[in-house]
Amino acid sequence: MRPRTLVVRPRTLVVRPRTLVPNVCDRLRPMNRSSPLSAFLSVPLISLVRRNHALEHATMHLLSKRQGNLRLVGRSSPWGFYIYGDVPTESVLKASQDGLRRLKAGHREMAIHPNCGSNLAVAGILAGLGAFLALGGLTADRSKSRLDRLARLPLAFSAATLGIVLAQPLGRVLQARVTTQPDVGDLRIVDVTRETKAGITVHHVHTEG
Repeated sequence: MRPRTLVVRPRTLVVRPRTLVPNVCDRLRPMNRSSPLSAFLSVPLISLVRRNHALEHATMHLLSKRQGNLRLVGRSSPWGFYIYGDVPTESVLKASQDGLRRLKAGHREMAIHPNCGSNLAVAGILAGLGAFLALGGLTADRSKSRLDRLARLPLAFSAATLGIVLAQPLGRVLQARVTTQPDVGDLRIVDVTRETKAGITVHHVHTEG
């Protein structure tokens, strides 16, 4: 039995005048356009994923604000983004429309989300690296007793905790600089489809631009 798919097509979006809101995106200096990283991020396919990622975050912000206690997971692609979780299709469509309108109006902070996987990746890397260095890193003296190594555990825990604390601001910078593109340009929503996979509700917001 094939899963049922519901398709919802949006109405015309209305773009309001640009209003800038101070946030981490605005405080960062523009990236050097001649740098290899900038050139890579400007590749059309990569740029499209970053813009869809920004719209995904904006949509998640609005859904969380309007629907209350939701447990959702998002994933972006060159063709739009997916939202995994039980939420009405009409709510997804409305939130994605409003999110797109706000991004185009200059609300760049909507592209940054505290629960983004970028933050988790940075936290894991910094915590692991801090603990590794606190325990001696590659230069650790293997002749030391197990008790001596255990005595360094509090320092390792402290280093890992510091890494997690630093991951929040660094993760937001990574999102603003690399994984999202708040300037969504001519991005538009084509439709929203809903289906159920393995008992999980999945919405796919199709985009073009």
